[in-house]
This record gives sequence, C-alpha cells and structure tokens, in this order.
Amino acid sequence: MSGCDADVASLVRQAIYDVNQSTIEDEDIFDYLVSVISDDTFEFGENAEDAHDTLGPLLIDAQCASDEEESHRLCKKLQEALEAVKIGSSVEPKPLDQGPVLLDDLNKIQLHPHDEKLSTGGKNAVTKDFSLMSEKDAIKLQKQEEKAMKSRKAAMLSHQKELERTLQSKAVRVVRHRGGPTVRDVCLENINVSNKGTELISDCDITLAYGRKYGLVGRNGTGKTTFLRAFAAMEISSVPWNCQVLHVEQEIVGDDTPVIDAVLQCDQERLDLLEEMEKNPENEAVMKRLHEIDAFGAEARAAMILAGLQFTPDMQKVSTASLSGGWRMRVALARALFVQPDILLLDEPTNHLDLHAVLWLEEFLAHRWPKTVVIVSHAREFLNTVCTDIIHLYGRKLTPYRGNYDVFLKTMEERLKNEQVQAESISRKKAHMQAFVDKFRYNAKRASLVQSRIKQIQKLDGDAPELLGSEEEEDVRYNFIFPLPEDANSLGGQIISFNDVCFKYDTQHDLFFENLSFGIDLSSRIVLVGSNGIGKSTLLNLISGTLEPTQGHIFRNPKVRIAVFSQHHVDGIDLSLTPLQYMKQFFPSNSISDSAAEEKFRSHLASFGIDRDLCAQPAYTLSGGQKSRVALSKITWEKPHILLLDEPSNHLDIDSIDAMLTGLHDFSTHGGGILMISHDQYLIESFLSSDDSSERPAGQIWHVTCHTETSQRRHIDVFPGSFQDYKKSLYSAASS
Repeated sequence: MSGCDADVASLVRQAIYDVNQSTIEDEDIFDYLVSVISDDTFEFGENAEDAHDTLGPLLIDAQCASDEEESHRLCKKLQEALEAVKIGSSVEPKPLDQGPVLLDDLNKIQLHPHDEKLSTGGKNAVTKDFSLMSEKDAIKLQKQEEKAMKSRKAAMLSHQKELERTLQSKAVRVVRHRGGPTVRDVCLENINVSNKGTELISDCDITLAYGRKYGLVGRNGTGKTTFLRAFAAMEISSVPWNCQVLHVEQEIVGDDTPVIDAVLQCDQERLDLLEEMEKNPENEAVMKRLHEIDAFGAEARAAMILAGLQFTPDMQKVSTASLSGGWRMRVALARALFVQPDILLLDEPTNHLDLHAVLWLEEFLAHRWPKTVVIVSHAREFLNTVCTDIIHLYGRKLTPYRGNYDVFLKTMEERLKNEQVQAESISRKKAHMQAFVDKFRYNAKRASLVQSRIKQIQKLDGDAPELLGSEEEEDVRYNFIFPLPEDANSLGGQIISFNDVCFKYDTQHDLFFENLSFGIDLSSRIVLVGSNGIGKSTLLNLISGTLEPTQGHIFRNPKVRIAVFSQHHVDGIDLSLTPLQYMKQFFPSNSISDSAAEEKFRSHLASFGIDRDLCAQPAYTLSGGQKSRVALSKITWEKPHILLLDEPSNHLDIDSIDAMLTGLHDFSTHGGGILMISHDQYLIESFLSSDDSSERPAGQIWHVTCHTETSQRRHIDVFPGSFQDYKKSLYSAASS
C-alpha cells in the first residue's frame, strides 16, 4: 500500500469509528473502499450524494453502517476528512511531468490525437475515441464512465459477500435420532421464497413423502436453487426442527486431510467412540454402540461411495488440497451420500461427473438410497432413471406430479390440451353472452338480464385457467441460433488434420497422447467420451491451437475460424458488466455508430436467448444458464466454422438444452463442424441421431482411453456402435 493509500486507510478507519464506534473486519471490502476513495477521479459529489450512491450499499453490507442514514453520514465524514487533507497539501507546488513547456510549442501539441483512446481501465477495457470532443467534455465523460464502473464493482462485491454468507452451511455431520422420532414425511406449508425483493414462490403447500425421489424442474431464473437454499437454511418455517436437511452446492475446502478421512470425519460420534475405545478397550457400552452404528464398516462404505464417483484407491489417500474444484465437489457429494440426511438436496449433481460416475449415481440413488431426495438437474435421462415424482415450479407455484420426467411431460401435454378445450369453451360462452349484452345494453326492459350476463362474464373470467402454454409463448429467451459461416465453401475439403501427433506436458516424462491421426471437416459431428482426467479437454486444446504437439504435425486451414466453449469462458465473464457491455468490451467497433453497434450486439445476444431486459442486467444477477448463453454469444460473434464444446449443457435447463439441440442440428446441417464433450445422455443421443429429412448421417463417438492398464499413454478409438451400445459397454466393464 502506497503512502497516500495508507493515509486514506487511516482516515477511513477513523471515520468509521467516529460515526458508529466500530471497526471494519472484512479486509477485502476495506481495501476496495480505500482504492476507490484514493482514485483521483473519484468524486464525492454535493453533500457526498454521489459517494453514498456508489459506496452506501457496500458500507451497510460490511456492517460499517446500520442503515442508509448512517452510511450517508459516514460518506459525509469521509468527504470532510479528505477535503481537509487536500486543503492542507494544496499549497505545495508540483513539478511539471515533462519539464518546462515553451509557448511556441503549444500550437504543435495535439490535445486529442486520433490514434489515442482514453480507457476505462482493466485488461480488456472498453476503449472510446474522444477525439471529436473538447478536452473538458472528454475528461468529464471519462470520469462518468469510471464512476459507473466503480459503482458496478461495488454492487457486485456486495452481492458476492451476501452470497458467501448464504452459502456458509452448517458442518456436515451424521445425525442419529436417538431417543427422538425419526423424520419421515415432511409437510411444507405456506412456502414463500423471494430473492432481492422478487417473489419467486408464493403461498405453496407440498408434502415430501419418505423415500420418494423428487425432481424439481422449471426454467432458469424461476427460483429452484433459491428454494433449495431456503429449505436447507430452515427459512421455511414448517420444516421440522429435528429434520436433517443437507444441500450439496459447494465444493469442500481443500486441506491436508486425505479424501477418505474427509468423508469419515462427518461421523463425529464414530470418531469419539473410537477414541474412547482406544483409551478403554474393555468398555462394553462403547463397543456395543460401535457395532450398533456399524462403525467398523464405515470405511468400506465410504470407499465404496468414492469408488463409484471414480476415485481410485490411490486417489482416496491423497489430500483434498491436491484435488481440482471438480474433484472436491465429488468429495462434497460423497460426504452427503455417506451422511444419509433425512432430506438430501442435490443441485445439478451431474455437472462435475463423467458418464461413468453419472451412471453409478443413477443406480445408487434409484436403488440404494432409502430416504427422501430433491434433485435439480438438467439431465433428462438422470431424472427419468432416478425420480419417482416431479415438482414443477411455474408461475410462483410448486405443483407435484407422480412419475418420472417423461411421464410428467405426457401429463403436462394432456393437461394443456384439457385447459385449451376449457378455455375455448369459456371463450364461446363469453362471446355469446357479450353479443346479448351489446344488443340489449340500452334496452330498459332487459336491463336486469344484461346485468346478469355481465356478472356471468366476470365469473367466467375468474374461472378461466392460466394456460401453461403461455410459458412457451413468452420465450424469445429460449433461442439458440448459431450463426452460419458465410464463407464455408471457400475452405475446401481439409479443415483440421492430425498426423502422428504426440503430446506431453512439460512436467511429464512419458507421453500423454501418442500417435493421434484423424481429421475434422465441416461435416463432422463428434462426441468425445472418456473418464474424467483422461485428456478430453487437452485434446480440445490441441485441436484449437491452445496447445502445440510435442511430435507430429497438426494442419489447420489458415482461413478456418474455431470457437471453443468451456466452463473457463463462463467463469471469465466480468460479473460487474451487463451482457451488452461485455460484448462491446471484446468487440469494440469504430466503423459504425454506438447505437448501430449496440443493436447488432443485442440482436446476436437475442439469438441465444438474452433479451433486451437481460442485456441490461449486471452478469452477477444472471443465472448460470444465462451466463452460459452470454459466453456462447461471445465465442460465436465471428461466425466460426468449427464449434468445440466442453460440457455446453452445464447450468442450462431442460428447455434450453432442447433449444440448443435444434440450433446445433441447424448449424451442422448447413455446413458447420462440431466436436462436443458431454456427460448428458439425452444431449449426446439426440445430437448423434441421424435425420432422414435432411439426409444428415449419424454422428460419431470418439472414445479416449489408455493403451493398456499399465500404460498412461492415451489414444482415440472410434466406437463402432450407438450411444446405447456404448452405455452397455460401460455397464459390462463396471460389473466385471
């Protein structure tokens, strides 16, 4: 921290203490406050109004102020203190940055050269050409943009801190109901859930029957995750006090604890009893209790769960700190399965799993999980295999349906038909009555009959069903239109080819990939499969040119445009920017006006379901699926010829996946090549299927595997059968 920043930091601490006799504990927020206030471009405004607009929510969130009035007083206190310091230091002369200036040279100075742009800051900052403005106006506009950016950053930081507090869950522990009733059916009454003042669920009642597996479905942004968080935090008052609810949402914190021990540590009673047994091996009561809770079989159960989630015996012994985020998420899932809470809440449990682990989890939950589970998932086949019931979140209501997801769809279809018939019948009755009213409205003899008809029309309006079909009509948000490359015919036949390519990372002694030879063209439709860590993403990086081969040769047509989508692109979105600002940041254009450029960006974002309202929302307020669509908009802006997609369905809801499939089929049919990594069985099978109407042949399955059980060198095999055949081969391998 510079001397100037240190002075500001001291003033900030003193001002906070003077206003509410407290100190700030969150150093991240404190450092951010100091950096904002220290910036020469920061303006407090008259009576500190501007500073309060920017910093007020952050001061309240950091508990530096209790309310709006106190945060405003704190901003005024800071303004007074800083102005006093500036007045005291303003008498000191400052040297010229570049020496003396000769008056004769002034007419040679270009105040606003056309090749210089003022930047709003940041690595990928939006640049603007201020050459046509006066110097005063340019500086004023730049300050306004910097102030807006600081305000967005402050709002985002406040949102993230609040989310962190929300996600700080209770310690994961085995709870045994000794001496008390075991929780079975749970009746949730008067459920009301909101987020940032927006009502998501209103006045709902629902019963979760013991041992049933519920799939919670609904579109992105309807409140599924918010409902699970409220449920786990016991914010729904009707949840029984002795009901253990466990929500698997966050990965565990990595430390030196071995993976197997991280799971076993959840059973504190077992650990205490084993410790007591070591001190007193003859204690019969302790030994009896150890047998009652199957303490000696716990390690085998934990190892079985970890093995099902693809942890090898060696991996179960490594520290959790050495694992990637995806593998630590698997540990969190393993702990939950080991604990066996009364109600298990799973939010997109398949996102971090490969196909092998997904198939195991399906079987485990469907046939070996004895208690109640509520699952939010985009994986249709997973919901079909596991779920006994579906809960549909729509129109701020939770509606239960018996059966798996396919049964739910059929029931919904029948319900929609019945509602349409009912609506048409009501419409005909209303039209008949309205005709009578219009004809005799001014006939005094029939006034009573007219009034009677008007009341009947009003009653029919109240009885008219809210058509579920209206959900479909509002969906400009469910488009996935991949732009088609207009110059595809100019590329010729060969697009990308690998010739005896070998690759290894710098830290490896042996080869990672060996003798890869294959080609990709504009007719390619490929799904890449294999266990996690086998090298699927590495292969995508070799194809795209992010990695270079150790041996062999990779040919890429010099004109080819390749778009790569991965979780990295979603995580890389600047959450303080709106989708429109994010696109302008990466694709600045001085050839057309700002308004014309913005309209093009809006149109492109709309082709991926980001409508005008979402275009204006900061990215931190978007759902995971909406952020994925923003990332897809960015990578396809330049109309690529080849799409490399790494788990594109993560965070998308089921309707979005259907829309994406339609878009991918259209892109493939009209001359675009696609290579995709996915664990979503429905997505894979639908993507690979042939289409008689467009004469599109079935796609290919490329299986990444090691040469032998002892060799770690990977190669690629084209699987000869269908995806169902591939699943059968996985089941056979697992059983053997």
